[in-house]
Amino acid sequence: MTAISQTWGRAAEGSAPMGFIDITLRGAGQVMFQDNPLTGLLFLIGILWGSIATGSMEVIVGSLVGLVTSTAIAMILNVDKGALRSGLYGYNGILVGAGLTTFLGANPLLWAYLIFGAALSTLFMLAIANVLKTWDVSALTAPFVLTTLLLLLATYYFPNTGISRLPHPAIPGSHPSTHFVQSDFVPAVFNGVSQVFLVQNVVTGIIFLAALAVNSVSAAAFALGGSFVAVAVAAAMGGDGTLISAGLFGFSPVLTAIALGTVFFSPGGRVIFATVLATIFTVIVQAALNVIVEPFGIPTLTAPFIIATWLFLLPRSGFVPVPHSKSSGGALEGR
Repeated sequence: MTAISQTWGRAAEGSAPMGFIDITLRGAGQVMFQDNPLTGLLFLIGILWGSIATGSMEVIVGSLVGLVTSTAIAMILNVDKGALRSGLYGYNGILVGAGLTTFLGANPLLWAYLIFGAALSTLFMLAIANVLKTWDVSALTAPFVLTTLLLLLATYYFPNTGISRLPHPAIPGSHPSTHFVQSDFVPAVFNGVSQVFLVQNVVTGIIFLAALAVNSVSAAAFALGGSFVAVAVAAAMGGDGTLISAGLFGFSPVLTAIALGTVFFSPGGRVIFATVLATIFTVIVQAALNVIVEPFGIPTLTAPFIIATWLFLLPRSGFVPVPHSKSSGGALEGR
């Protein structure tokens, strides 16, 4: 594997097209914090599998368009080269592409809307990262969430974008809650992993876990554990069985578990304990935000993950502001 990685690295450095492919694949991998082109490729294969299984090929196409667009815009803006090569300007774009094609009807206007949104996510990334580095905190997927929610809300005034796939606005609690069936537990765990890319498919979830293991066995273990805890907690709390089975209580906890358990803190007993607490809290935030957004007919996306992870990361810096770098045009300190 090391020899293959070295060969790939030399090819990426020696060829502009190969270098761009390397950056975009790393961008796909960075959705779950993995700076690895093979992981990114497997993520794309997982999205493709889910798109074929559900007859929604526009999702994989939108993901690729969003990934390429956001990365290309970053290059045009001449952002920090290290962050660019690590794929840190691609992961929000691929999520914007997956999100818009999931919730909006496929038509010519959608693709223009998607390209605009993916480009906008790069600008949001620069802006949010520059603000948050004052407290030494990562932007996470906030650029994706802000971009996608604004574009989705706008569709209620721009019906030509096709809003047919958005949730129906409703009063919280007005929908009858279904009972969670215990036999759905294992599929729900894998669906929680697959839903990170807005795909509901057990095989896709397994592919995503394998993709994580390629780069980090710990990341795969925490992702699986995060989804397991999310399903168990949501079921114990009497959450809607349909939502739990679809993995909609699991994808944000998956990201929280990976972030805190393997990325921002060194592994250890206290870190595992804190990660479990944060994962449980993410489930609670998910339910709370569902209540807030349901009347607007929009999804929460990964907002629960962002809120929970920021809450557990901010005390690390003691809330002491860090002076901005005067040289920054768009440098990112990690994620």
